[in-house]
Amino acid sequence: MRVVFLGTPEFGVPSLKALVSTGYEVVGVFTQPDKPKGRGNKMLPSPVKSCALEYGIPVYQPVKIRVDGVEDLRSLQPDLCVTAAFGQILSQEILDIPKIGTVNVHSSLLPKYRGSAPINWAIMEGETATGVTTMMTDKGLDTGDILLKREVAILPGETAEELTSRLAPIGAELLIETIQGLEAGTVQRIRQDENEASYFPMLKKEMGEIDWHMPAGRIVCRVRGLTPWPGSSFTWGGNETVKVWKAEETENPGKAPGEIICADAKKGLIIAAGENAVRVIELQAPGGKRMSAKDYLRGHPVAYAEVRVL
Repeated sequence: MRVVFLGTPEFGVPSLKALVSTGYEVVGVFTQPDKPKGRGNKMLPSPVKSCALEYGIPVYQPVKIRVDGVEDLRSLQPDLCVTAAFGQILSQEILDIPKIGTVNVHSSLLPKYRGSAPINWAIMEGETATGVTTMMTDKGLDTGDILLKREVAILPGETAEELTSRLAPIGAELLIETIQGLEAGTVQRIRQDENEASYFPMLKKEMGEIDWHMPAGRIVCRVRGLTPWPGSSFTWGGNETVKVWKAEETENPGKAPGEIICADAKKGLIIAAGENAVRVIELQAPGGKRMSAKDYLRGHPVAYAEVRVL
């Protein structure tokens, strides 16, 4: 079977590796163009591109595959296309190219959490379970027929980065099980129930600023769900932005949202929220490194009474 793989971030790497190690003929890989990263803005390849080059698989990086990638894909004559966090919408023209169709590895239990950041949103919404779904891609946004699902518990305190690392190999296993089932005719296509569908938008940088009017439990979920990007932060002292890496819910003695309840090396940093309060466990000050809030407060006494409230 001739397979073309389409993916970009680390989540897609285990699926690509699984296709190769299982013996499928991966004839090409499509991924997003290289992007500048780091302080030097050095152009770096996507994790999927790096993996493909290690295997000697031809790599294609169209800016928009539906515009400048159609002929390259058609020339590869794929029997099957596989997508895993590719990052571009596929046109019907693209979907009509592979003989069998296109299987997508989606990191949620569809039809819930359609969209580009399902892992992040599941955590931000306070879910205790999520999973991976394989589906036949159609021209809608994660609306195609479901093939297989696997549910996974979200661990207490788990961040989006940590959950992604756990789900990626599970997705790879499910992908191979799906393809083998399609070959054997044992996998059935199940239409998604639109009554249970939910869609969440792309993450944006401005989502990272903490709204202290929110309940503390919700703030903590957002901190977890927005790690590592765009991250969660607050501002104190006028213009000093502090990034929050870890936090937990705690009691509020009656302070208003945004008031600093405690800021010392023994008890740590506690800030009042709309309901209860948030204990900041790990933070990163401007120009500094990630550290525990208690360690930070040992060398940086805080004189502020409150943080900026949206």
